[in-house]
Amino acid sequence: MPPRPRFQGEPYLLLTLTSLFWAGNAVTGRAVAGAIPPVALAQIRWSFAFLVILFFAWKCLRTELPVIRRHIGILTILALTGITAFNTLLYWSLNHTTAINATLMQSIGPLLIGLWSWLLFREPLSRRQIGGVLLSLGGVLIIVSSGDVMRLASLGLNKGDLAAVVAIGIHALYAALLRRGPGLAPLSFLAVTIGIGAVLLLPFTAAELLAGATFAPLNTGSLAALVYVVIFPSILAYLCFNRGVQLIGANRAGPFLHLVPLFGALLAVVFLGERPGLHQGLGALLVIGGVVIASRGRPVAA
Repeated sequence: MPPRPRFQGEPYLLLTLTSLFWAGNAVTGRAVAGAIPPVALAQIRWSFAFLVILFFAWKCLRTELPVIRRHIGILTILALTGITAFNTLLYWSLNHTTAINATLMQSIGPLLIGLWSWLLFREPLSRRQIGGVLLSLGGVLIIVSSGDVMRLASLGLNKGDLAAVVAIGIHALYAALLRRGPGLAPLSFLAVTIGIGAVLLLPFTAAELLAGATFAPLNTGSLAALVYVVIFPSILAYLCFNRGVQLIGANRAGPFLHLVPLFGALLAVVFLGERPGLHQGLGALLVIGGVVIASRGRPVAA
């Protein structure tokens, strides 16, 4: 299900749509919080996304099966971090925090990619990037503490906010490890990682249901949410992002991810009735300011 042909040569449109779809994922997860258990939501999302993408990727998968077998280890690690752990933890966090907070904190993602790249591959960070990281970190602390630093001193943080930060850190690890992935065709890579990620989720889904998690009766809204998370953030966003990177390169594509919190906040206000507070606005300015400062130096690897 690739983007329509007329969009194939428009990288800025494709990357903007990527951020919009991923922002909508957080808002959708918040909208169905309490109606669909978070791990089960991730399981449904990736299982059905795999079935859809498999239809289009089958020929590529058959051709590249030997390569997949040789690199099954790194593909499993990428699936565990980018599919299983990140999305499940993000959905869980949305049961305990607002969609605005969750999307705002995604602005630190490109900076965390830089940190993981330094830790794993010794890619040096410039002074400008370090300053940007610290500035963005200050913004995150303001957001999660609701502007009250005493909450930090007393460790009275919202567990949903903390879970969102951890989820973003896991996704940053996934992004940093992408360079170790095999050179598969985009459809093959997406199908394999989604498929492995869905399988790895099965024991966690079973444990969640055995612990007593239940579904609310499905209605038009929850069904629409399921269709959205299967198609838009799971398949179309990845295909749009991959094509955009192919056209203009990862370093120029990376800053488009900073549109996620902006789109997310707007969608949360429009569809969820959430209202941003002063501390969230200040935190967002610091987070985005830190990203801008860091990106003006040596680009963070995407």
